Formats: sequence, C-alpha cells, structure tokens
Amino acid sequence: MNAPDATALQQLGELYPALAALPAALRDEVLTQQTMWLEVPPGTTLFEEQSPCQGFPMVLSGEVRVARGSAQGRSLELYRVGPGELCVVSASCLFGQQLLSAHGETTASTRLAVMSPAALDACCAHEPFRRFIFGVFADRLADLMALAEAVAFQRLDQRLAATLLGHGEVLQTSHQALADELGTVREIVTRLLRRFERAGWLALGRERIELKDAAALRRLAAGDAAPG
Repeated sequence: MNAPDATALQQLGELYPALAALPAALRDEVLTQQTMWLEVPPGTTLFEEQSPCQGFPMVLSGEVRVARGSAQGRSLELYRVGPGELCVVSASCLFGQQLLSAHGETTASTRLAVMSPAALDACCAHEPFRRFIFGVFADRLADLMALAEAVAFQRLDQRLAATLLGHGEVLQTSHQALADELGTVREIVTRLLRRFERAGWLALGRERIELKDAAALRRLAAGDAAPG
C-alpha cells in the first residue's frame, strides 16, 4: 500500500475519529503526504528496542504485539495494538525524543498508516486530537499497572490460568507464545500445562489446548485452588 485509496482513507477515519476533527487541509496533507501506508505479513518486526522511532502507527487491520525484552532473551508482553488503537510506546518516544523502550511485531497480516513525527506534532497542536492521544495514555497506564501488579504479586500458575480463560474451549497457540505473553520461558509454561493436564483441567495437543475444567482454572486464577 504505497498510497491510500478512498476506501483506506474512509476506514482510517472511522477507526480514528479524532482525525475527522482535524482541519480538512491539515488532515488531507498529513494522510496523503506525510503518512506511509504499509501492508506487512505476520511476524514482521516494526520497531526495535533502543532504536529511534520512525513514525506513529495506526492499525487498519491485523495486530501488533508490543513487548519488552531482557538481556537473558526473555520477553514480557506489554500490550497489543489492534484497529482503532494506538501504540503509547511510539507516542512517548516521539514526545520525549527518546529511543524506543520496547519492540513491536505483527501477529497477523497487518495494514498500517504510519504518520511522520512532524505530522504527529502538527496534529497534536489541535485539542481534540491531543485529548484523544492522552486519553489512550491513561487507558494504557491502567493496563500496565495491572500487569505490574500481576507480575509482582501473582504466582505464574495463576497468571497462566487467567491467560487460558476467555478464549473458548480450544486455544490454538504454542507454549512459546504463552511464555512470551507471560514474560517467562517455554520450559516453565510446559511444566505448568502438564501439571494442569494431570489434574484433568485441560488436554494438550500440537499447538492446541482444550479446556476440560474451566471452573478449576478460574479458581486457580483467583488464588483459591492449586492443581495436585
């Protein structure tokens, strides 16, 4: 997607209504002259930790996983960015003129509109757009505080149980993907899943987890039970 068509412009405006509140001349210049329109496959690294931020991404379709890595090679997922959502790591990097504090990778085929840093500054000069950006900051901050609380105070088996719930009876995912989401290593996740399986709470397959006793998992997530 080298240049936007009318459909893409309309879709972006519907997903990000704050754009519609911008003066028409500014909005048109930003979206046609100062925005890159990309379509990338799953597994594409969009930005790296400790690198300059090249632009402000807005997602039309697909999803971007934002995570922070460690020197030991582990990764902790901070949040995911879907259509109509914003990446606060990118925004904070641009506002603070600092290097990126996390990395972003697509989890599916993803279409993006990446606004230039100068364009973001121009848009934020207008109060409705600026209010939208800082509203997203507030929401993400609440999410990150909840994540920090879970990492600090919940056992990993509780967090894994909570992660397995809410996706239906069957999850199509790998042990490595769960480890990345929880900020741990695959071996520990595999050990816990096998313990859950021995307790009769789930059945494991190849990149497949079938929940057998969701109620038990809910009790564990709430800290009320532990597998035998």
